[in-house]
Amino acid sequence: MFDHGFIEVHDANQNNLQHVNVKIPKDAISVFVGRSGSGKSSLVFDTIAAESRRELNETFPSFTQQYLPKYGQPDVGQIDHLPVAIVVEQKRIGKNARSTLATYTGIYSLLRLLFSRAGKPFIGYSDTFSFNLPQGMCKTCQGLGYVDDIDVKKLIDPNKSLNQGAITFVSFGPDTWRWKRYAYSGLFDNDKRLGDYTKQEMDTLLYAPQQTLDHAPTKWPKTALYEGVVPRIRRSIIGKKEAEHHKTALAEIVTRMPCPTCHGTRLRPEVLTCLINQTNIAQVLQMDLVKVRHFLNGIQEPLVQDVIRELLRKIDSLIDIGLGYLSLDRPTETLSGGETQRIKIAKFLTSALVDMVYILDEPSVGLHPHDIELIKRAILRLKEKGNTILIVEHNPALIAIGDNIVEVGPGAGTTGGHITFTGTYQALLDSDTLTGKLLKQPLTFRQPRPATSTISLQHIHRHNLKDVSVAVPLGIETVISGVAGSGKSTLVSALRDQLTAPYIDLAQADIGANIRSAPATYLSILDPIRKVFADANHVASSWFSYNGRGACPRCKGKGVTITNMAFMDPVVQTCEQCHGRRYNDQALSYTYHDKNISDVLRMPITKAQNFFTDVPAIAAPLRNMARVGLDYLTLGQPLTTLSGGEKQRLKLAVELNRTGTLYLLDEPTAGLHLQDVKKLIQLFDELVADGNSLIIVEHNLEVISQADWLIDMGPDAGIYGGQVRYTGTPENSMTVKQSRTGQAMKQYNQAPERQQNNRH
Repeated sequence: MFDHGFIEVHDANQNNLQHVNVKIPKDAISVFVGRSGSGKSSLVFDTIAAESRRELNETFPSFTQQYLPKYGQPDVGQIDHLPVAIVVEQKRIGKNARSTLATYTGIYSLLRLLFSRAGKPFIGYSDTFSFNLPQGMCKTCQGLGYVDDIDVKKLIDPNKSLNQGAITFVSFGPDTWRWKRYAYSGLFDNDKRLGDYTKQEMDTLLYAPQQTLDHAPTKWPKTALYEGVVPRIRRSIIGKKEAEHHKTALAEIVTRMPCPTCHGTRLRPEVLTCLINQTNIAQVLQMDLVKVRHFLNGIQEPLVQDVIRELLRKIDSLIDIGLGYLSLDRPTETLSGGETQRIKIAKFLTSALVDMVYILDEPSVGLHPHDIELIKRAILRLKEKGNTILIVEHNPALIAIGDNIVEVGPGAGTTGGHITFTGTYQALLDSDTLTGKLLKQPLTFRQPRPATSTISLQHIHRHNLKDVSVAVPLGIETVISGVAGSGKSTLVSALRDQLTAPYIDLAQADIGANIRSAPATYLSILDPIRKVFADANHVASSWFSYNGRGACPRCKGKGVTITNMAFMDPVVQTCEQCHGRRYNDQALSYTYHDKNISDVLRMPITKAQNFFTDVPAIAAPLRNMARVGLDYLTLGQPLTTLSGGEKQRLKLAVELNRTGTLYLLDEPTAGLHLQDVKKLIQLFDELVADGNSLIIVEHNLEVISQADWLIDMGPDAGIYGGQVRYTGTPENSMTVKQSRTGQAMKQYNQAPERQQNNRH
């Protein structure tokens, strides 16, 4: 007899999972904990979510399936009683200049309806108010709100002739096919300096519209049209795929300005004459959500009360989850991963669907403890509606809301992949598990180290910072804290502008990872490893490259063969010839200390460190990987599988062993277990001891408590933030009512599970 009250996973073997069996209660919150790299994501995302999505897709006709995302079959025996899964990830929304908070959430469609019914004078139906449709968009900027102006002075060198390369923009140099469209036109003296051109000649060169040439020279292609340089760059480069290749060059010549016709509103002038309570639709879009709610509550028109009710339902769910500071016209490409995830959670709160399994990927990332309280309430509401919630999480406040806790471990990588605990939160605290023990430890504070100097920021006006002055100490560890959107990153950007000495910026920007890049390539140790093998076997090092001579002939060094199956999932199979090892038999026949090159690339960094202990060029970078807590990765693991926090720590590993340097970090603890956070704190102490300065934007209370100095921004986000609420030692902030971070640390230590261990 089956128990339908549980999702039952049998024999999960995906990635590093070791034949895992687990029962997950339905209509409950299950939190998956464990060290970074222990196998939590392999179980929750790569097994449970992947199987649910794959089986759902298979219910559609095969014709439809070819248009759906492809999910491979996970390595699992079977999963019983699996509901439809909705995965809420930490992914930013794609870069579409036409997408705003209002369009993404569906609020804009309702606002357009509202103005077409209740706005005076009546100017047309809903489509008339859309900046993405011809009926409503401003003709000058095509509804983008800005125009790109080309600075002609940056395009040409007046001291040169066409033959000397007077058109300086990339891809217009002498003898290129674009250059020939001017030099072969017969319109110019190719040896005449541009500075000596008449106004008419210059206008023809720069601004002439597309046209057929009369009496063109024989060199001129018969079907070609002549076009000035400026319209040509606009038409064939800006806004096209080619723009990506010429990003830097375009940034030099293009200045982006608000559209002179619509002044950034994106809409036709007539649309803005239609008002509700003396307000047009563009003015509503510029408001933050709290102000929009106030505007909607002031509309008495009976005809539109249904529309207003639906608008308020969407807006209230965003405000309740802490996003009231966002304006409706905010471009989605500027939203952080955490903001995007909260927008999605808010959307599901207003959904009528129940009996789903919602899978959340570290919803605490990027959030202050104050914001986490709002997320907690939202997750509990999702559960109360009759859903199952699975959360992968490290944050103590979110672990505590779990009805059921699953710890995966005990270690990371090959030492993880086992279920080390399942049970209630209280049972976890009473257990002898790694997570249980660490959750009971209260915050402790250090004896602050003295600063060596300070950088004084005076009267900063930027984004939501209004006349902010603060001194930032150097030579120690300073944390900048505050709720999401309070102005922390803006303060750091103002600080950057004041820095005169070189510094290391480790913000969570991407590291340009592709499927072929791995820790071994990023740390520049792949060549030394190949050399070790080559010297030991007296052969060329090219034998140890899976992109070159050593590659398996069948899979060309990929380790897998991919067979396209038309409308079905492509079949990805481990290569039959090399069994996933990427190399040919001859390359694999060469060994070093009884291991071949493939064995070495599959080693976790912990093992590889000992293996290469007598090769300093390899061992030293690996030691730094251990110092930043990444020694569970294997040497050959694709960097595309790393989280934002892992990528930042990888960049840090390359930049260690310096003195007298300033490091800027942005939430380096993202994705880290409590145990790994302790490791990172130890590393920060070592960096300060070596004479470096650390400035860290961080929400993690453990890191904040171990800093020397705290700058707390707030009180809230957007226009409701941007003030310095506290500066001083982290410990003293607990006595300051207006410091949200100080109050959060005080509450953390007052929790019952930490009271008996509290040594203060």
